[in-house]
Amino acid sequence: MSDSAPDAPDTAAPAAPGDLALPLLGMIAYFQLAAFTRLAADSGLAPTLTQRLSLAGYARNALNRVDRVAGRIVELGGDPQSAMRPFAGVLVEFDERTEPSTWSERLLKSYVGYGVADDFARVLAEGLDPASREVVDEVMSDDGHGATVVAALEAAGADDATLSPRLALWGRRLVGESLGVVQRVLGAHPEVVRLLAGALPGDEPQSRLFARLTAEHTRRMDRLGLAA
Repeated sequence: MSDSAPDAPDTAAPAAPGDLALPLLGMIAYFQLAAFTRLAADSGLAPTLTQRLSLAGYARNALNRVDRVAGRIVELGGDPQSAMRPFAGVLVEFDERTEPSTWSERLLKSYVGYGVADDFARVLAEGLDPASREVVDEVMSDDGHGATVVAALEAAGADDATLSPRLALWGRRLVGESLGVVQRVLGAHPEVVRLLAGALPGDEPQSRLFARLTAEHTRRMDRLGLAA
């Protein structure tokens, strides 16, 4: 009879909720902070008072969402700034490469371009614990911004027959650049890749992710009556 200790089991302990959730929550909090800055700037540039007020309200909502996500990070034992910091600057190159030249292009970028990042977060959230996923679903819900953009672009298109073809081209450029951001995040953050594997178990999760993101982009463009 051997006195040696039995071999340790091969199965690793399951990850704690915070191990999976904190990177995604940090990314979302950073994206919402960026949305606040962007929407506040858009409000100052809006051509009508109605649009200025609407966009100011959406900026306020984005800041409230930062607080909501930060609260969940603290509940999981994390520090909001530490969770956000790895993702700071991830949108800088995207913004530099997609500088809008008109108000309509700016509106489309806010809806289509940044919509890809929102969809990315929703997919990743499928691998989270129920409480964290509920927070992500809450902060990723449409607060009316999409409808505001659709209405504004429909009105602009009614006055300019050349607008829709130009915006369709702009939308194709935006989605390409947005998917590039997602690819860079996956390349720089192995913790996000692990979360994706849990959210989309099985073969080729990245391929299935990009298929879903592209399908959601097409849905947004269809809502605008633009060819994807």
